[in-house]
Amino acid sequence: MPRVLIDLRMVELPVHGIARYALELARRLPALEPGWEFCALVGPEGLPDGLGPLAPALPVVRTRGAYLSPLEQPLLAASLAAARVDLFHATSFSLPGLWPGRLVATLHDANHLALPQNYGAAQAAYYRFVVGPRAKRAEALITVSAFSRDELSRHLGIPAPRFQVIHNGVDPRFGPRAASEIAAYRRRARLPDRFVLAMGNVKAHKNLRVVGEAASRFPLPVALLAGAGAASTLGFPPGTIDLGSVAEDELPLLYAAAEVLVFPSLYEGFGLPVLEAMASGCPVIAARATSLPEVCGEAALWVDKPTQAEAWRDAVQQVCRDPTLRRDLGARGLGRATRFSWDDCARQTLAVYRRALERPRRWGLL
Repeated sequence: MPRVLIDLRMVELPVHGIARYALELARRLPALEPGWEFCALVGPEGLPDGLGPLAPALPVVRTRGAYLSPLEQPLLAASLAAARVDLFHATSFSLPGLWPGRLVATLHDANHLALPQNYGAAQAAYYRFVVGPRAKRAEALITVSAFSRDELSRHLGIPAPRFQVIHNGVDPRFGPRAASEIAAYRRRARLPDRFVLAMGNVKAHKNLRVVGEAASRFPLPVALLAGAGAASTLGFPPGTIDLGSVAEDELPLLYAAAEVLVFPSLYEGFGLPVLEAMASGCPVIAARATSLPEVCGEAALWVDKPTQAEAWRDAVQQVCRDPTLRRDLGARGLGRATRFSWDDCARQTLAVYRRALERPRRWGLL
């Protein structure tokens, strides 16, 4: 019976895209292969409370080293050795450089190398001297988009065919909701009947500052989901609804209640919020950049000059004032979202595990 350990050390609240990916796999893989033993690797504090429907039912292996902490590598190697695993799935960017066992690694993007100005020198060095060399020796490499495959290949010097592209998915709980349910949610969350939803974080490549510049000329108020205090940090106008964070079980309702999602990010490995919004029937306006066209296809309204505030003003005004366009974008988004499934992602990932376990074991350090 193979023993597979899935890395969940990066999981925290609010749940970000990479953590969601790891949790969705951890929830599904045991049912796909009941003859195997699946465990979750967690940090010293374990998994946070409040994961709601994302909480996996897996036995856990605790490691004493916090995620990406100074002593992470030796403590991670010790934990993997003690756990006697046949395969470790590194679901984020933390690869075990000092552990020589069978490794499947998912690298979601090349952010830290493509955008070094947004990160410290230490993180770039970690990618070049730990992630890159260890990835080259992994039994299998996964990434989430063709865009990320090409970026990782270019920045890490790994041939593109070494990466298997397995797209992220969307859970069935993201879907259109009844008008009464949406109205009840709006009252509970103190949201207006019509609002524009903007999502991301305060990092420069998320490009939300340009939406803040345009927001005073939107025909509807903006609800901003980018972390506590983001509206002030990013220069959004008075009257912006600074959501801070949203409970996991209410996130589908937020998408369903919004008039439109504005997603201005300039660099995405995948762009999970646009997929979740489309699955919820929410029209999407997005920057025509990096992986987003791969995910949205023709189901989004594209902004071709995403660093210009006027472009976002015009796009939002167009969608908010044209109910036919809103309905068309919503319908196209619903159709597009059906192409992406966490169940499919888990099945393809399990096939990668099978191939990795069949390969001769690679010994030796970096």
